[in-house]
Amino acid sequence: MKRHDYISWEEYFMGVAQLSAQRSKDPSTQVGACIVSPDGRIVGAGYNGFPRGCNDDEFPWVKEGEKLDTKYTYVAHAELNAVLNAKQNLSGCIIFVTLFPCNECAKIIIQSGIKVVIYLDDKYAHTDETKAAKKMFDAANVKCTQFKPSRKKIEISFE
Repeated sequence: MKRHDYISWEEYFMGVAQLSAQRSKDPSTQVGACIVSPDGRIVGAGYNGFPRGCNDDEFPWVKEGEKLDTKYTYVAHAELNAVLNAKQNLSGCIIFVTLFPCNECAKIIIQSGIKVVIYLDDKYAHTDETKAAKKMFDAANVKCTQFKPSRKKIEISFE
């Protein structure tokens, strides 16, 4: 008899996004993304961090100060990294993200051909960047849905 307590596909893909976020070294916000093809295969994943070759001990992680002294000028977002890591046509794909995309990531998602965004948290809904992202997604017919988990946690153990 098969198990009945297995996770759903959406829980699995959002779990991959959550696990990817754990790779981020950002002390304040860890974001993960997982791109899924129309036939249900994971084709890309990413997290927020500095570009390859940029030593994360030499670049700033702070949120406030002069622009060149903050992380915002240097960090690549999870969505960008997932798209770049995919290395294939993303038309019709779904992206699972732990945080609703900003306006810059919305441009990348739209241009890549992704048609569905499933997000976990929308804590910056009040910001102009998120409002702009939603406006662009609407105009480009990209469907955005908040992930509603049926369980509070998925546990991973290496024991």
